[in-house]
Amino acid sequence: MFQRIICYFEHRSFGVCSYLADRFNVSLSKLRLFFIYSSFLAVGFPIIFYLLAAIVLDIRRYFKFNRRTNFWEN
Repeated sequence: MFQRIICYFEHRSFGVCSYLADRFNVSLSKLRLFFIYSSFLAVGFPIIFYLLAAIVLDIRRYFKFNRRTNFWEN
């Protein structure tokens, strides 16, 4: 049961931690722990950063994969 919950959240997550870990060449588990601990210490600021980064990555992914073709390319 617990494994199913973990798989669900890993599959449905925004990918912010994995993107940042790849970008800065940091361990994914260490970056996730950093977000968890810093959210307790900084009273929710990292959660706001995470949500804003998720929105930016989602918009970026939308424009990257759903780019319309040019009229002349058809």
